Amino acid sequence: MAERTSTGLLTMMLEPTPAVAATLPAEVREKLAELELELSEGDITQKGYEKKRGKLLAPYVPQIQGVDPSLQIDNRIQASSQSVLPGSKHNKSRAANTRDERFRSDLHTEAVQAALAKYKERKMPMPSKRRSVLVQSSVEACTPPDTSSASEDEGSLRRQGRLATSTPYQGQGHPAVEHWFNRVIQGSSTSSSASSTSSHPGGRSVTTTTTTTTSHAALNANAAATALADFMAHTQLDNHSAPPDVTGLSERSSLHTEHPQVASVRGVSRGYNNHTSIMETADGCEWRSEGSHSLMDGVPVNSRVSSKIQQLLNTLKRPKRPPLREFFVDDFEDLLDVQQPDLNQPKPEGLQMSPLEGEPLGVVNNWPPSLPAALHRWGTTQPKSPCLTALDNAGKPVYTLTYGKLWTRSQKLAYTLLNKLSTRNEPLLVPGDRVALVFPNNDPVMFMVAFYGCLLAELVPVPIEVPLTRKDAGSQQIGFLLGSCGVTLALTTDACQKGLPKAQTGEVATFKGWPRLLWFVTDGKHVVKPPKDWHPPIREASNDIAYIEYKTSKEGSTMGITVSHSAMLVHCHALTQACGYTEAETITNVLDFKREAGLWHGVLTSVMNRMHVISIPYSLMKVNPLSWIQKVHTYKARVAVVKSRDMHWSLLAQRDQRDVSLSSLRMLIVADGANPWSISSCDAFLNVFQARGLRPEVICPCASSSEAMTVAIRRPPEMGVPPPGKAVLSMGGLSHSVIRVDTEEKLSVLTVQDVGQVMPGALVCVVRVEGTPYICQTDEVGEICVSSGCTGVAYYGLPGMTKNLFETIPVTSSGIPFSDRPFTRTSLLGFVGPDSLVFVVGKMDGLMVVSGRRHNADDVVATALAVEPMKFVYRGRIAVFSVSVLHDERIVVVAEQRPDASEEDSFQWMSRILQAIDSIHQVGVYCLALVPANTLPKAPLGGIHISETKQRFLEGALHPCNVLMCPHTCVTNLPKPRQKQPEVGPASMIVGNLVAGKRIAQACGRDVTQLEDNDQFLYIQDVLQWRAQATPDHPLFLVLNAKGTVASTASCLQLHKRAERVAAALMGRLNTGDHVALVYPPGIELIATFYGCLYAGCVPVTVRPPHPQNLATTLPTVKMIVEVSKSVCILTTQAIMKLLKSKEAAAAVDVKSWPMVLDTDDLPRKKSPQMYKPPTPEMLAYLDFSVSTTGILAGVKMSHSATSALCRSIKLQCELYPSRQIAICLDPYCGLGFALWCLCSVYSGHQSILVPPLELESNASLWLAAVSQYKVRVTFCSYSVMEMCTKGLGSQTEALRLRNVNLSCVRTCMVVAEERPRIALTQSFSKIFKDLGLSPRAVSTTFGCRVNVAICLQPNRLGKLAEQGTAGPDPTTVYVDMRALRHDRVRLVERGSPHSLPLMESGKILPGVKVIIANTETKGPLGDSHLGEIWVSSPHNATGYYTVYGEEALHADHFNTKLSFGDTQTVWARTGYLGFLRRTELTDASGERHDALYVVGSLDETLELRGMRYHPIDIETSVIRSHKSIAECAVFTWTNLLVVVVELEGSEQEALDLVALVTNVVLEEHYLIVGVVVVVDPGVIPINSRGEKQRMHLRDGFLADQLDPIYVAYNM
Repeated sequence: MAERTSTGLLTMMLEPTPAVAATLPAEVREKLAELELELSEGDITQKGYEKKRGKLLAPYVPQIQGVDPSLQIDNRIQASSQSVLPGSKHNKSRAANTRDERFRSDLHTEAVQAALAKYKERKMPMPSKRRSVLVQSSVEACTPPDTSSASEDEGSLRRQGRLATSTPYQGQGHPAVEHWFNRVIQGSSTSSSASSTSSHPGGRSVTTTTTTTTSHAALNANAAATALADFMAHTQLDNHSAPPDVTGLSERSSLHTEHPQVASVRGVSRGYNNHTSIMETADGCEWRSEGSHSLMDGVPVNSRVSSKIQQLLNTLKRPKRPPLREFFVDDFEDLLDVQQPDLNQPKPEGLQMSPLEGEPLGVVNNWPPSLPAALHRWGTTQPKSPCLTALDNAGKPVYTLTYGKLWTRSQKLAYTLLNKLSTRNEPLLVPGDRVALVFPNNDPVMFMVAFYGCLLAELVPVPIEVPLTRKDAGSQQIGFLLGSCGVTLALTTDACQKGLPKAQTGEVATFKGWPRLLWFVTDGKHVVKPPKDWHPPIREASNDIAYIEYKTSKEGSTMGITVSHSAMLVHCHALTQACGYTEAETITNVLDFKREAGLWHGVLTSVMNRMHVISIPYSLMKVNPLSWIQKVHTYKARVAVVKSRDMHWSLLAQRDQRDVSLSSLRMLIVADGANPWSISSCDAFLNVFQARGLRPEVICPCASSSEAMTVAIRRPPEMGVPPPGKAVLSMGGLSHSVIRVDTEEKLSVLTVQDVGQVMPGALVCVVRVEGTPYICQTDEVGEICVSSGCTGVAYYGLPGMTKNLFETIPVTSSGIPFSDRPFTRTSLLGFVGPDSLVFVVGKMDGLMVVSGRRHNADDVVATALAVEPMKFVYRGRIAVFSVSVLHDERIVVVAEQRPDASEEDSFQWMSRILQAIDSIHQVGVYCLALVPANTLPKAPLGGIHISETKQRFLEGALHPCNVLMCPHTCVTNLPKPRQKQPEVGPASMIVGNLVAGKRIAQACGRDVTQLEDNDQFLYIQDVLQWRAQATPDHPLFLVLNAKGTVASTASCLQLHKRAERVAAALMGRLNTGDHVALVYPPGIELIATFYGCLYAGCVPVTVRPPHPQNLATTLPTVKMIVEVSKSVCILTTQAIMKLLKSKEAAAAVDVKSWPMVLDTDDLPRKKSPQMYKPPTPEMLAYLDFSVSTTGILAGVKMSHSATSALCRSIKLQCELYPSRQIAICLDPYCGLGFALWCLCSVYSGHQSILVPPLELESNASLWLAAVSQYKVRVTFCSYSVMEMCTKGLGSQTEALRLRNVNLSCVRTCMVVAEERPRIALTQSFSKIFKDLGLSPRAVSTTFGCRVNVAICLQPNRLGKLAEQGTAGPDPTTVYVDMRALRHDRVRLVERGSPHSLPLMESGKILPGVKVIIANTETKGPLGDSHLGEIWVSSPHNATGYYTVYGEEALHADHFNTKLSFGDTQTVWARTGYLGFLRRTELTDASGERHDALYVVGSLDETLELRGMRYHPIDIETSVIRSHKSIAECAVFTWTNLLVVVVELEGSEQEALDLVALVTNVVLEEHYLIVGVVVVVDPGVIPINSRGEKQRMHLRDGFLADQLDPIYVAYNM
């Protein structure tokens, strides 16, 4: 707080107060004025200025005397108040900087600085970015941007303070309004910079500060601080902010007694910049951390990322939520928080306004009946008088068009167009046809000839911009306009035609979205002289269309506004009367002559009055911004038509011209005077040029719109109109559309100037913006509507929009039409003030309605500009617009960054922009993006093409180089976090379900009581021995290599023999019950050693071998499994044995600690003495180790009985017999993959064709070719295999067909997975390979997990077999409501309904398996409509986890748990997966209704956010859909922040585009705010062998900062 006050007081100290200033001798005052001038000219540095000024004032201002300039402001404040006291080092680029500082509105800048000071201590985490992203690759990024092509209102966007010279106006006519306005006394200086003392809040206390006693000074400073503190406390919306600590200030101020002067000058800020940072945490409580702690929240923070996130967490302000209201929360719907209107918001209190009439149009004798008639008159009677002078880029007059020339050349063109252009002997054009006019901005002469030529030929000109490239911003929309107007011919100049992009044929290229056009060059040699008897028809002005002016809407669509001949004539008449134009006056026009004011004044009204127009092209203004002033001086012009931008530019360059005089001007028409910020340009311009003869009353702002043409204009002084007015309005009031004059000197005020009186002959009213056009009250802001003879008539070809806009019928509050005349909406927002003056406060195009409050884009731009923009961004290259996210508008600010601005600086600037906008407008910014210089789409004459910028933002094509999202503060309409309801008791639960007719969700597979021939074997190794005797030569296995040829095979006997050899080798060395690790590539060796271990009584553990190219990550996993499984021996091949002990391995693990390693390549052919017989089937058969998706290595124990039961269930479900062949493309190391490779063939006797998935990397078609070659009916694969096939073979189905690959033999293709079925992938697989005969019903899924590797398998079910026996129904897909799912409810919806999520059943439950859905917390059974944990009971459940740490107590209930009520006897295993059961209408072979099990996701992976349960895959699916360059995505939470990691498949420039899109989509679809967005390279998200994302590994990598991200964005 202390810092903030000091800056304000400091400047007051340096300004002589009014009391002192009055006593200064005249010569001192003159010297001060000279100094001011030198500073403004840039002839003296700020420091020199202060020094000289200090000397001059020393005798008169006692306190300032002894102050060392370096003490005047401490470095920390310097940054926040550059604009109040620019440091001398910023005067390097004088032209850009000093002047901007000089002519910015002091009050607004101060307001912004004060607002920022309060945030000073907050630290925000910087986004981190990979270096390569910073290096701009585009060439244009190195060229300094064209700063001149600033937004239309470039320099004008600055706020005005109250004026010292203004006196309150005592009016009689409008009692309700008078207290809102301050009147400016005519003739006095209206500059805010001239009276800066009064423009500081707290100015009241200045006079007292000049007292010499220290105590007064300190107290006074304190009072100001207190006032500011109070004010700040009120402006902040955040209801949780701590009250300002005012007491601290008063105690501290006593410490300053040693430096009386310093204390008085600097308020209380010195010495208190120690590092006490106050962080407001999410609970609204404060933390004070002295210095920087390495321990935050008691967690030691070491990595860069995590401390950053921690920092972010601490700075996250609690979102600005309205107090939670009581509303009914439905179980299913999470209702979005609806903004309730604030009861304290200001409401209009005035009477209903009465319409405002302009003075009647005067009758002028001899007024021409139409514009062509006027041209005819002057062209024949005054042929020599000048009409238009064109200038070149050096400012030299190139050509002066006389009225005689204009008349003859227009006639020639009219004749040529009507008579000399034909197609197939038909004239190409007939009167009334539309013709495009494509003329560059520096050729007004040709344009004027073409425009009048069309009028004489009775054609309708449609002036448009010259398309420079095929990709011009908005050019497609212009094409749409030309197409809808039926334009077939475009007129242009020779030079312009040569410059247009050409097609190969040499003709002008057809631009995207444009109709086919004929281009006609209007230069002299192409037009012919009409015969003597030909005269153009000159009629009276009618209601036919005269011309069409284009206009681009807020959304970017382009409309054509039709203007009739009579409206054009009346408008010229009204302008002539309002501006007092007289014949042969000279007028300087700086505006675009193709549309709006430039066309109305410089092409139409000028001809009506035989005026001489000096046209200043935009290109000349860019080179020499003073050119228009020089031309006014040279030609003694009486009138100049400019925009505030032109005034601003001339200020920046005015020191080069001492000798110009503006005394000839009687009117300086400011065409965009309706822009709230034009006032500061007008004032600053007057301030400088009053000395050069500019009279204050000459400045005439006007308001206009394309639809209504000129609405109001301030009349020149000779018309005897009331003096101009100013209004100082509260921004808070305006945001509620209410006019309130600010009684206190608040920071958030808007000063607006009037735009004069209504046009002659017009009737004006103000109506409400939304809904029915009710007339506004006198103190309410609304849209200004005009009814007059000179507005546009319609939008060409858009009758519906025309009716809404051009035919509005305003109604009174009782609903009665206000007038029988239709009104045209002007899209200007404003009100009528005293003396019938019109005030405009904004435009509909810039209106952003956020949570029911209105904000004007221009106002936000002004605030952004007040935060020392010059160092970081280009002035006037700032775009502000709103996008709709989650049912409300969100404000986006985009600016072009200077190439030399550092990352850190830009980030600082961005965070200060956010704080300034928050304080001044009380609205949060959703996204702030900085783009490289020169990359924002430009509007034709400078300025930013806002709608195109918005479009690029939404498409992710803006390519920002810095981005800051703040969803936490501005999204306040999220649903209320869900409170867990107290659970219903078991009894009422059961009764409730019965009453509601709900089933308890449970299901089971077929009964497995009937035994078959080999079911007498309890041990799998016995089965192998039996097969080796009974069918020794029956082939069991066949392994394929990458070429598709058979690498190895094994019959029953061969396998048995190989297993015996292994057993013989082990028996001497190991004891029974020892654990043995099998580290083999997929193949028969692995299977043989597995059975060898069983023969020897050892417990095998299959382990995936390390990857030779990637030892660092794969070898530690091998080592870990070997250690955790307590293996005493490793069996492997010679090659892998070498690898395990190699030098490279030594770098990754301790190779000396391996247990005994045996290679089984060349074992002697020895028979083991005798087979080991386990005493009981409950004994351990093997260990199954796998890494779960949550990154936990879990080994489960499989007993002999469970192993046999598993094989039996699979055999029954899939109908496996010795005559069958199945193809398996799975990894053989764990889960169902292991069971299918090693166990099932031996048990059932069928032949397995084994395809190692690794081989697919070199030959993607291997698996499908094998399936086709061996005519396999049943095949198994994993999702990663399926993905390889869809991605690798998607485009090659034709080639495969030519190789005779035919998949019609496949009955069932089962995807083995421990996750929710991936519908999109299975569907695209089916679709792609349908051409190769794959049945659309063949693909199905399976489900298994750690506690039970096979719970569901979909059996084959096509053809005859379906009637015969065990085949079951097709897999069913249901659509559930995703919002209900978050509340653990299952609600079925129709396909395609909003928030619907398709789920595919996981397959038919295996024989002998029982499944129930249980509540994760109460462990009670659930009904069908609930999502719960899937529990399973079956003879092949694993018997428990095998872990080395003995944490079995933790997981004991995973394997043997019981329901808390209901059936409390059965022992269940908890799968750790959430799902639900649905009874379907289908029946299986036994006539039972089929129960479908739907797996929704792993319980460990779910994200608990806002009291709801989210499944990562759902959020990831939304994110992947949001931008074409997102290849993969993974999400996880970290301390309650949602972290989204996306893989970018594209150029790194796109990385930052993703941040906003990801945030938007997650908000829209999941009602969640993303905390951190991490953009990484493809392949960074770890995926396990089953193709499942390892989100926890990713999270660990992120926190340990190992991801090497391209960009990390922290959403504030």
